[in-house]
Amino acid sequence: MKRLYVTLTILVVILLMPVCLQAQRRDSDSQARAITIPVIVDGMTQPIPELKDPGKWIIHDLWVETEFDTDGDGRLDRMHVDVHRPQQTEKQGVKVPVIYNSSPYFAGTGTGNLEYFWNPRQELNTQPQPRKKFPPIQARNNRPVISKSQVNRWLPHGYAVVHSSSPGTGLSQGCPTVGGDNESLAPKAVIDWLNGRAKGFTTPDGNEEVKAFWSTGKVGMIGTSYEGTLPVAAATTGVDGLEVIIPVAPNTSYYHYYRTNGLVRHPGGWLGEDIDVLYDFIHSNPENCDYCDSVVKANEMWVNHDRANGDFNDWWAGRDYLNDMGPMKCALLMAHGFNDWNVVPEHSFRIYDAARAKGLPSKIYYHQGGHGGEPPVEMMNKWFAKFLYGADNDALEGPRAYIVRENDGNDKPTPYADYPNPDAQPVMLYLTAGEPKAGEFITEKPATQCRETLVDNVSFSGSALAQAEWTNHRLMFVTAPLQEPLHISGIPSITIRLASSKPAANLSIWLVSLPWTEGRNSRITNNIINRGWADPQNYKSLADGELLEPGRFYEMTFNLQPDDQIIPAGQQIGLMIFSSDRDFTLWPEPGTELTVDLDGTQLVIPVVGGANQFAKSVK
Repeated sequence: MKRLYVTLTILVVILLMPVCLQAQRRDSDSQARAITIPVIVDGMTQPIPELKDPGKWIIHDLWVETEFDTDGDGRLDRMHVDVHRPQQTEKQGVKVPVIYNSSPYFAGTGTGNLEYFWNPRQELNTQPQPRKKFPPIQARNNRPVISKSQVNRWLPHGYAVVHSSSPGTGLSQGCPTVGGDNESLAPKAVIDWLNGRAKGFTTPDGNEEVKAFWSTGKVGMIGTSYEGTLPVAAATTGVDGLEVIIPVAPNTSYYHYYRTNGLVRHPGGWLGEDIDVLYDFIHSNPENCDYCDSVVKANEMWVNHDRANGDFNDWWAGRDYLNDMGPMKCALLMAHGFNDWNVVPEHSFRIYDAARAKGLPSKIYYHQGGHGGEPPVEMMNKWFAKFLYGADNDALEGPRAYIVRENDGNDKPTPYADYPNPDAQPVMLYLTAGEPKAGEFITEKPATQCRETLVDNVSFSGSALAQAEWTNHRLMFVTAPLQEPLHISGIPSITIRLASSKPAANLSIWLVSLPWTEGRNSRITNNIINRGWADPQNYKSLADGELLEPGRFYEMTFNLQPDDQIIPAGQQIGLMIFSSDRDFTLWPEPGTELTVDLDGTQLVIPVVGGANQFAKSVK
């Protein structure tokens, strides 16, 4: 009997063992999920091992209803949104803040083949020839994942990561307007949904709602280029819950992107691009395509963008986020490259300067490279940790500007009190004659100078003109070789008095470092210091260009780009004045003559140490 009892007991234990083990496993899993979010050390969020496994992330998508209807179907447009969040938000009721990235590029883009762009070979003050129609975009509409950007970086730190496709792209409804109000209100709607103020649905046309019950409502936005523009756009709405933005190389004015001082100018690397080309490049949702093309592209863009004269107007003003800064209240960590000739550096500085003037928490990070380039990860971590988790750190302490020096990596910026460098002072430089070789520019105004003439010829690139020993297609003025390094910090400007042989002309200005170097070992900072362009027809204002009277002299003043660069000893700084810039402007037939009155032309350079340091450097 005892033996039978023991046998039955053992059998029961064996039978119950899997149940006990399963219960223990559930308890173990429950304990594993019961983790602390976030983990903050030295003011930064730390990766949490339990959040690193993508198999344990909750991934889903939805459509957020906006407050606009841009595709003419009589219904409010809905934006396609995806969510990546820790499973703890579902299992334990944990709420987390959001890193949010919005883009018109997630579903793919149109061709970059220049045959579909505008032909730059166009006479000034004439209408362009029609361009070829873009082939249809082969959209990548994957569900539920729109994008994986930012997910691996930030979700393990205790954030949810959200993406959305811009209006008229991917599975988002509406029309792309390239800077229109709907591109500001679309991310606003997503942030409203994350705060329970807007509705989300499981389908683009259904009524089954999705709630962001797992969100704290605190949102930080980040992105580069167009994806850096949209955080600025959202911030200008003043939406509650958007606590911090980190825009990288954002386009903050479409006029400043496609025009400069009244001149039609193409972004670097995209010759012949204009705002309507970008519309075609991103319009990846074919629904209501005919309506969007007729209303947005034909009736708005083609009517207002003015490729004949390049003048400023109210339509362009409506695509300038500097004009919408009033409601902005979030923190700003701005980033850009000084040698970005796609989205030129003024785009970032103008917004940073306005945010600083408003008293908003703001800092700026500049590197010496081209397009793109985020701030160091530790810097971004501190900003997100402070404004999304309330971490006690030094994100806002100390200097306001971080600038990567010429020979340093982008993760090792040098701190400065602010940008421009507070120790920089304007140095006025005057020109002396020297055509067809090179004259000088010096700090003391010389006796009466002559006039010098150049002949426009777009066949020669700017780099070829800068390297030419002599040519009548540009005017060149150089300093003496530098005896000490010269630190430029701020925005140079030029006042120029000139006459044209024709009623319209391009005007291009380069600041260069000579001798010019090329080859595999040449750095991006070796040759080009700065650039600027202008239309002499707009000598009075950007909005009211007028035909030039041939032979009559006109005076205009305009800025080059923000810069912070140290020119090494042994180099010469050159000011090059020419007409058509083959890489950026329209290409009129060669032959237009520009005559520059040297007496009425001055260059102002902001130099750290001012005139005294300049004199020491060029002694």
